Amino acid sequence: MGSKKNVDMTANEVEVKTVETEIKESVQTDDVEVKAEKKPAKAKKVRGKKYQAVRSQLDKSKFYSSKEAVELVKKLSYSKFVGSVEAHVVVKEIGDNVSLALPHSTGKTVKVTIVDAQVLSDIEAGKIDYEILVAHPEFMPKLARFAKVLGPKGLMPNPKNGTLTPNPELKKKELEAGKFNLKTEKKAPLMHLVIGKTDMSGADLVENVEALTKALKGKIVKLSLSPSMGPGIKVLIEETEEE
Repeated sequence: MGSKKNVDMTANEVEVKTVETEIKESVQTDDVEVKAEKKPAKAKKVRGKKYQAVRSQLDKSKFYSSKEAVELVKKLSYSKFVGSVEAHVVVKEIGDNVSLALPHSTGKTVKVTIVDAQVLSDIEAGKIDYEILVAHPEFMPKLARFAKVLGPKGLMPNPKNGTLTPNPELKKKELEAGKFNLKTEKKAPLMHLVIGKTDMSGADLVENVEALTKALKGKIVKLSLSPSMGPGIKVLIEETEEE
């Protein structure tokens, strides 16, 4: 009798455990389903009607000459304000950089300051109201203690981009005239810059594009132009520019 009772108990325990397992599996399955239901579907980005209207005027597979691309950028810009003409460049390597001066002003002014005793005092007081800081090498020991302040802002003078120089007055003049250092993003071989405004003449914009391609000679993989509001236009890179 005892043996039979033990067998019955064992059978009951197995049955109970089996039911418990089924319940757990059911709960886990339901939980997965609930989570799946809660996760929102990724919305597909839909462009506005104005964008689609101007985008339809482009041949997606075509590369346009600089002149054609500039004409299309001006024509297909649909902003109510005077938009910028932007250049987006894919280069061969992360870290590529060039010094560039566009022949025609983009309308953007840059405030450049040369380091002296007063500037050092202002930095210490937290007063920083300039976009580029230029210094003579003799000031570097004093600037070093402000590296944590200037570094993250991209203001630390550096010989690589010419902002640490024996002739800071000349460098300041060049920078204010429009000369700047163009470099890639930190984690991608991409460069972005404004080469002008949509109300500039086509000839001036083309010359700015040509100055860019000349400065990046042999480094460009892809180049496109776009207005502030409007589609990107692929630009044909001439073989003579890549040689």
